[in-house]
Amino acid sequence: MEGGGNDMATMTETHMDSIIIVLLEYKNVFICIYLCVVCLLQYKGMANLHIFEDWCGTSIAQLRKNLHYPLYPHNRTTVKKLAVSPSWTNYGLRIFGYIHPYTDGDFLFAVASDDNSEFWLSDDENPDNLKLRAYVGKTGREWTAPGEYGKYASQISDLIPLQKNNKYFFELIHKQNDKGTDHVEVAWRLKQIGNGFSIIDSKFISLYTNESSLKAADVNHIPQTIASHVTPLQRSSQTPPHGVDMLRADPRDSFHQVPLLDRARLLGVLPDCIYNPSYSIKGYPLMRYQGLQFVHLTYVYPNDYTRLTHMENDNKCFYHGNPYYLERSVTNSAMFDEVQKERHDLVNRMGNRKVYLGEHVDRAPKNTLDEVKDKRPSLDGDEVKAEPIKRLKHPKHKADEAMQFLKDNPEKAVEDDNNIIKHENVAHHLQITQHQHQNSSNKASVIAAPSNEEYNSRWGHVNDVRKEKEIQDNAIHIEEVEDGGNEEDSWVNQGFSEEEDYDLTNRVVYDVEVKWCQTFQAKPLDLHALRSDWIDLKCNVSGNLLLEESEALSVVEALMKKLNKKYPRQFSLERIVNIEKKPDYNRGSRYLLELELLEASGRHLRLVQYIYVKRTEDWGSHKKQNAQGEELKLCNPYSFYWNPTATVHFIIPVKNQARWVQQFISDMEEIYRTTGDQNFNVIITDYESTDMNVEQALQNSYLPRYQYLRLSGNFERSAGLQAGIDLITDDHSIVFLCDLHIHFPPGFIDTVRKHCVERHMAFAPIVMRLNCGATPLEPDGYWEVNGFGLLGIYKSDLDSIGGMNTKEFTDRWGGEDWELLDRILQGGLEVERLYLRNFFHHFHSKRGMWNRQIKTDVKGTDTSY
Repeated sequence: MEGGGNDMATMTETHMDSIIIVLLEYKNVFICIYLCVVCLLQYKGMANLHIFEDWCGTSIAQLRKNLHYPLYPHNRTTVKKLAVSPSWTNYGLRIFGYIHPYTDGDFLFAVASDDNSEFWLSDDENPDNLKLRAYVGKTGREWTAPGEYGKYASQISDLIPLQKNNKYFFELIHKQNDKGTDHVEVAWRLKQIGNGFSIIDSKFISLYTNESSLKAADVNHIPQTIASHVTPLQRSSQTPPHGVDMLRADPRDSFHQVPLLDRARLLGVLPDCIYNPSYSIKGYPLMRYQGLQFVHLTYVYPNDYTRLTHMENDNKCFYHGNPYYLERSVTNSAMFDEVQKERHDLVNRMGNRKVYLGEHVDRAPKNTLDEVKDKRPSLDGDEVKAEPIKRLKHPKHKADEAMQFLKDNPEKAVEDDNNIIKHENVAHHLQITQHQHQNSSNKASVIAAPSNEEYNSRWGHVNDVRKEKEIQDNAIHIEEVEDGGNEEDSWVNQGFSEEEDYDLTNRVVYDVEVKWCQTFQAKPLDLHALRSDWIDLKCNVSGNLLLEESEALSVVEALMKKLNKKYPRQFSLERIVNIEKKPDYNRGSRYLLELELLEASGRHLRLVQYIYVKRTEDWGSHKKQNAQGEELKLCNPYSFYWNPTATVHFIIPVKNQARWVQQFISDMEEIYRTTGDQNFNVIITDYESTDMNVEQALQNSYLPRYQYLRLSGNFERSAGLQAGIDLITDDHSIVFLCDLHIHFPPGFIDTVRKHCVERHMAFAPIVMRLNCGATPLEPDGYWEVNGFGLLGIYKSDLDSIGGMNTKEFTDRWGGEDWELLDRILQGGLEVERLYLRNFFHHFHSKRGMWNRQIKTDVKGTDTSY
């Protein structure tokens, strides 16, 4: 206002509960203004509560790794005091709002929780000024009882000056695992002698914002603070996060960015040849879900490190003591080739109708059926049955069973504790050079590895040898214990502690002499060489089969000779990026070559082409051919080529999955930004989602193409996929049956194109399922070796086999992927099966999904301790 002296306006405020009286003096006239804040009462007495369900781990850092944290919680609600105990497991909470002090003064804040928690408080109402004031734990090993504020020094804050007339933004974060009494609370007290901590209740808190009328997809109002936000980890080719080699930079990851050599320039480099693999079973009936037995893995070069070495504590299939694995581990290459040849000869005989499948299996010759049973690895150690394959038991359940066994059989605990399975196999590849001790009283002894001949002949019976427990560690560590050990054990069992009560005994205890000069010899151990291309449903950490380097180089060398013959001095080989081999020991093997070439002009080009190597009398042994100076017979498999410009349609049926729909759209946008590839289309069929406007989200996106179809009724995956398929008008485009919870590597669209060949081949990439609490940068989990729900196939091929089965799979899902696989194989197509680097299925909660209902508890939720 203008003026001076008495003309100046003065203002005083008086606070009366929810009414603010403002007296405005202007030119000696008092104007009383009542500012009613009844409209703000909806914010009083509550704080915003966001819940992130089904997320494992104990620390706050683990919660921040959740893909949807902090914008897309599983549930958004309110809480009436800063003390929560949901009596639940594996969740994270984010509570935020304002604290209103009841007086001016210096306050102390305290937090208690099981497990970790953090309490953040701003200097004012601005969320940008948050500071960490108190916390329980950083590592995930810390916890407190309810109300226990003095267990850790970090639980109580420094003195914080607050003013009654101000409000202060706060944020409380809590992570609970699957154990203990879940709770988190924040208390405060003035700095006065005799004052105790009291939990902050409804009279002193208010909402940051009212979310009751907002949808799950509405997230612009949610504060992203220093407490809630975490900077993404950066990848490094030298030091991969989490120690997983698959995360290291690999030329495969960015090869799609290199300009593609036009296929027209490759015409005439190799002759054309008919491609008709012997393993095709077109026209032959299959029993339900029997198609799993006719899909084989592909060999790759160089090593793509898809073997999950960091997960082998959970699945020790590489070091397994089960005869199921030992009998299959044929180390003699000639024997291995013979087994493969017999197997493929068997498949070839199927072409002559000597073996019948499905309901005609009883008419097959008995000796042929026996051969099928002998050569096909069973799923459970017994004869293969034509039944749906049961899902693997989670390693945690196996561990629980083991713990229960030890409780019931305490005498086994010491004996089994050191049973390190991985050492069992290593022992058979070590040869100790020092003579073993002749003292028969020693419990431990050195086991010398057998000779090559003995090793090959005894491999299938190693399990008998392993009954001697001493073999587990002796090849690496020599430990000598006298026979008196039993007496020594009884002495300990009588209550004497080896450390505390040592002086109470008169025994002389001798330490074992360490033989520092002992040496040994080790035989090379290549566990990949022991594998075949059968899909092993018990081993979900194995990764891709590895192609021998000599074979890979010989094929590349043969192609480069042909290329240089047509284009002298025009191309040179810069590097081999990727080679994939599909064996066919009866007729010849198919290869996908991905080579980086350097043109004479200095331009880098990528050659990506399928070639066929016909079988010779050496039965596919390229090493023998090269040794004899014979050239490999390379040719172009007629009509077997991939289309680098084919449109890929991602089809996803959804219902009330707002946070995942938004994440999927964002991931597709990122692929578009990274690759610039416009030849893909996102098709979402929506079963009346109420938690977001899916169509509006697509319209607001940066996707080059999308289609939206709203469906009614309960969620049906098969019907939803088929509805999306029916929207596609181009029969010569690729359909990718997708899932909503997938993390895609950048070159994924190009990968789908390379492995889908119209009239010949579909593509079922193997995805890595992340464990609860795992992320793409810390990928704990396992390969989904028996899942075929993620599938790429040309629309014309899908239509020719009848599309999705919408009659049988209506109100259920699970098994429709195997049923579709059966029909694809019967239609004469093969299915390419590869473990893909950085291709993940996010762990997600199933609570409230699709047609599931939430069972509400009518009782109160406020629990006092």
